Amino acid sequence: MATGPIMTDPICLVENYRNDLRVNPKALNILETISQPVVVVAMTGLCRTGKSYLMNRLAGHNRGFQLGYTVKAETKGIWIWCVPHPSKINHTLILLDTEGLSNVEKGDSRNDSWILALAVLLSSAFVYNSIGTINYQVMEQLHYVVELGNLIRTNSCPSTKELNDSAEFVTFFPDYIWTLWHFVLKLELNGWSITEDEYLENALKLVQGFKTQNLNDSKDCIRKFFPKRKCFVFKQPTKDDDLLLNLEEATENQLELIFREQSQNFCSYIFTNTKPKALRGGIIIKGNVNVGPPELLEISRINRASHSSSRQIPHQ
Repeated sequence: MATGPIMTDPICLVENYRNDLRVNPKALNILETISQPVVVVAMTGLCRTGKSYLMNRLAGHNRGFQLGYTVKAETKGIWIWCVPHPSKINHTLILLDTEGLSNVEKGDSRNDSWILALAVLLSSAFVYNSIGTINYQVMEQLHYVVELGNLIRTNSCPSTKELNDSAEFVTFFPDYIWTLWHFVLKLELNGWSITEDEYLENALKLVQGFKTQNLNDSKDCIRKFFPKRKCFVFKQPTKDDDLLLNLEEATENQLELIFREQSQNFCSYIFTNTKPKALRGGIIIKGNVNVGPPELLEISRINRASHSSSRQIPHQ
């Protein structure tokens, strides 16, 4: 029978020290023990938006990825947690919790773009987590997605700037899942009830008007690079303010029923629909075969490229 690691806690996979990305050899050693297909779920988003808590629920634990309750960001770099897949026999579920975007303590915004690029290239499901609704401000903050598109086009199609020329990357790009934390609106549009997915697709429609180019660029990149999209909304987990600041201490019975149902739907979808990580040509990735996508083995080269004028990334 295929075997995999038993990890009681997450460890750092990609260290981010002074905007310099480095692979943690200990994490690579753990990946080398995995002889099973891996289902890789990466979550990113702005600082302190609840992403680490959702990742812990995917792992089936209250504790694990460190939660941030203060003004200081907790997660640095990319952290990894390998657990047995809950529903796919002889598969390993790899959870990647990334450093929050737009951290004011950073001195180089390009660092966010490279962490985002690694999360996309390493995952089979890419989760973007935010608070509230999908509005103009949130879409403007997704300029990292546009940067990702530029990075990939620069490397794959140096002779053109057309987004369509990167269509081949769609074949191995992850599914895109948008999670909305503390969602308080009714899912209605023009007087009609809509689904979460319909809410997302309506938000991604291109708009016309003054100063909308950056907004449309973000939307266009999501639509073209991630043709398979899903949306989940979450009510506030609890009305108890003290408990809200210590969610890892909350029992299931202390959480709001609607939140428990929503988080269960989210986890069930991930477990049932997220496929094993594959490269171009449908090659299924296992931990002990090149230790995952080649990008992981070349992070030092990626990092050097991020500081160069060419700003290229290696492709699969």
